Amino acid sequence: MYEKSRHDLDGAVVYLAEKDGRDVLVCGGKPYFGGDEGLNVIKIDHQVMNRLRELFPFTAPVPVLNRDRTVGVGDRLGIAAPGHLRVFEKYDATPVLAQQSIRELNLTGRTYEDVLDAASLYVFRENFTHGFGADGDHLKKPEDIEYALSLGFTMITLDLSDHIHADALGAYSQNVDDIYLGKTFDVEGNEIAFTKSELDRVKGIYGDALDFAVKMYDQFLKGGKYKAEFEISIDETGTPTKPQEHYFVASELQRRGVKFMTIAPRFIGEFQKGIDYIGDVNEFDAEMKVHAAIARVFGHKVSVHSGSDKFSVFPSVGKNTLQHYHVKTAGTNWLEAMRIVAKCDPALYREIHAYAFEAFDEATKYYHVTTDLSKVPPLDTLSDEQLQGLFENDDARQLIHITYGLILSLKDENGNSVFRDRLYALWRAHEEEYAEALYKHIGRHLKELGCPER
Repeated sequence: MYEKSRHDLDGAVVYLAEKDGRDVLVCGGKPYFGGDEGLNVIKIDHQVMNRLRELFPFTAPVPVLNRDRTVGVGDRLGIAAPGHLRVFEKYDATPVLAQQSIRELNLTGRTYEDVLDAASLYVFRENFTHGFGADGDHLKKPEDIEYALSLGFTMITLDLSDHIHADALGAYSQNVDDIYLGKTFDVEGNEIAFTKSELDRVKGIYGDALDFAVKMYDQFLKGGKYKAEFEISIDETGTPTKPQEHYFVASELQRRGVKFMTIAPRFIGEFQKGIDYIGDVNEFDAEMKVHAAIARVFGHKVSVHSGSDKFSVFPSVGKNTLQHYHVKTAGTNWLEAMRIVAKCDPALYREIHAYAFEAFDEATKYYHVTTDLSKVPPLDTLSDEQLQGLFENDDARQLIHITYGLILSLKDENGNSVFRDRLYALWRAHEEEYAEALYKHIGRHLKELGCPER
C-alpha cells in the first residue's frame, strides 16, 4: 500500500497499492467502485478514475491561473508527477500537472484521458491537496479544444500561430483606427503609441488571429458552457512580439469581451528546447519589464513557454512580474528520465542514443533547434560512467530531447516496441531515483524564479 493514499470514506477505506508490478485501487467496505461488500481490488481505467475524481474532489483539476505563480510541468511519460508534487509541496506555486499538446499526444501515443488520469492518480497517491490544473496545450482546432474541455481540462492554451501573418498581409474585421491613432497609452511609465503605418502593420499581423480567438472563446467559454481558463499563445512565430503588439492584442481581446488569463509572447532571443536562454540577458530583462507592465494593466499574467532550463532569465521573470507568472516546462522531465537510463542501463542508453542520430532529421520537422551534432561526443569515446555527462552538453540534450516521440514509438518488423517497454520497466524499477532527480531539477526552476517556500 502507498501509505499517503489511504483515505477513509463514509464506511469504507480507499487506497492505492502495487500488485504484480502494477498499481491497483483497493476499496474496503462499501463498494464505491462496484463489486460486493468487503475488499475489492480494482483495475484502474478511465471510468474508475472518473469515479475517483467524483469521490475525492482534490484529485480533479481546477482553474488555477488566478493564483500568483503557476507552473506547467508537462509529463510526456505519465510517471513524473511524484517528483513534481514534492517540488510543489515545498514551493508556494501551483502545478499544471496535466499539460500536453496534440503534437505531444501523437508523438507519444497517449490520449488526454491518459494524461488526466495519470495526474489524478498520483495526486491521490501522494495526497496532494493544494490543487492542480489541466492544460490542453497549444490547441489550434475546435475539435481538439472540445476534446480537452469535455474531459474536464481547466485551461486551454489557444495557439494562434496559424492565423498570425508575419508579412502583415492579414485582415481584421474591426475598424479600430479611432481607438488607437493619435493617442498615447501610458503603461507604468512606458509610452505605447501607433502611427497609421504601425497600426496597419499590427492589424495585418494579428487581425485574423484576434478574430479566431474571439470565435473560439464565444464557442466554448462564453456563457459558462465550460468552466475553463484561456491562455493566448502568440509565441510560435519567427520574430519577437514587440510590446506594442502585446498591448494591441490584449487591448482588443479585452475590448471584444474575451476573458483571458495569460498571454504568451514570443520573447527576444532564443527559447529553444531543453537548454538555457540564448541571447542578451540584459536586453531580455528590459523587454520583460515592459511585457510585465502591460500584463498588469490588462489584468493577465505573462506566460513563458519553452521554459525548461531557462535559468539565466528566471530571476528577471520573477522580479519583473512581481512573482505573478505562468511558466511552462515539459521536455526537461524526459531528459531527466533519460539521464536515469544512462546511469542505470548504459547499454540501453547507447542503443537509444545511436538511434536518435538516425531519427534527428525527422524530429526537426516538429521542433526548431540549432543543434550542432558534430559537438556531441562520439559514444565510443565515452565510458559508461561518462554517459551522464552528455546531459550537460546542450547539443546532446537537444538530440535526445526532440527525438522522444520517435524513440518511444519505434517498433521492430513484428510490430513490437523496440525501446518503450524496456524504458518503462527501468523507470518503474528506479521510480524513487527519478522522483528525487525531478525534485532537484524542477526545484531549481522554482528557486531561480524566486518562488517562496510554503
